[in-house]
Amino acid sequence: MIYLDNNATTKIDERVLEEMLPYMKEEYANPSSMYDFSRKAHNAIKEARVKIKDFVNASTEREIIFTSCGSESANMAIKGVIGYNRTKRHIITTKVEHPCVLNTYKELEKQGYEVDYIGVNSSGELDLEELKNKIRKDTALVSVMWANNETGVIFPIKEISEIIKTRNPETKFFVDGVQAAGKIPMDVQENGIDLLGISGHKFHAPKGVGALYINSKTSILPLITGGHQERGLRAGTENVPYIAGIGKAAELAADSLDYELSEVKRLRDKLETGILSNVFNARLNTSITNRVPNTTNIGFEYIEGELILLHLSDLGICASSGSACTSGSLEPSHVLRAMGTPFTSLHGSIRFSLSKYTTEADIDFVIEHMPEVIYKLNKISPFQKELEHLKACKG
Repeated sequence: MIYLDNNATTKIDERVLEEMLPYMKEEYANPSSMYDFSRKAHNAIKEARVKIKDFVNASTEREIIFTSCGSESANMAIKGVIGYNRTKRHIITTKVEHPCVLNTYKELEKQGYEVDYIGVNSSGELDLEELKNKIRKDTALVSVMWANNETGVIFPIKEISEIIKTRNPETKFFVDGVQAAGKIPMDVQENGIDLLGISGHKFHAPKGVGALYINSKTSILPLITGGHQERGLRAGTENVPYIAGIGKAAELAADSLDYELSEVKRLRDKLETGILSNVFNARLNTSITNRVPNTTNIGFEYIEGELILLHLSDLGICASSGSACTSGSLEPSHVLRAMGTPFTSLHGSIRFSLSKYTTEADIDFVIEHMPEVIYKLNKISPFQKELEHLKACKG
């Protein structure tokens, strides 16, 4: 199997699993209990919180709240800020956010909130002038993803933060950092971020654990009420093994950033160049340079993406046509539609996302077999005249 769908989920690092196992077996105590047996579980959470604090460069570990996933982190941030600032009824996001953000905003619109959705250009880059013009006195929150899950395009978070604070210093800034974590450096202080969500399974921790950074100057209402856990902001007995796991994964990810930015990027570029140079009806859907190092999104004109994925699967190659959260939908990607991607390749766009476990042999295999897959599908495409014309134009 060749796994190139790491933006959907990643393989758990063996060192992360080793960190988790003691708290699944012998150290199973409730971390909130008063006896000595619970101390190791309690300390494991404290240590993981410090590791996440260092990972995102928070001021103190008290600014880190553990959650179950990136979607919960986003909901907690958005609904928490909105709930605390009930008099402000205006919020801003982008047209290319993850469904966990967009669907939360749609829910808030039904409750009477006014939402502005900022557009992107054909390279997937945000229209900062539009953002600047949309911020108002009653804008409670702006939420922008750090890196897009489908294209890998990185948004200029520091510049966005400066725009927000200049236009309205009281407006809070939430960043969905799920696809940036472990791929590029993340510094919440340098970038002026008020809230930041991450998800463990995107950087080799298990599914089912995430974290939310909330700076000390930001107040929110809790999403889950009950006990005292997580400073009263997220009730429920802590998932100690998984929290230990995400802490270890963050520590390892920080140490491997140079590898991501060099070797993973080199393999991504090799894959991209190999496909684009050998398949005449392939086009790059993303910005060439402003991306996380592991992601490419390539459109194959006049072919259905689902057919491509099925043929790749037969070869043992795992890729995707977009977000795993919308992969069951027949609708074309909302991200690519917002970018104005031509209809000719909109339905035939494939995302390849690499990780530190991707090998040279993996990339060579895909480059070798991709032209054959597309050739077969071109032969059965109902758009033969269009394909012949496209081939002649590129010939």
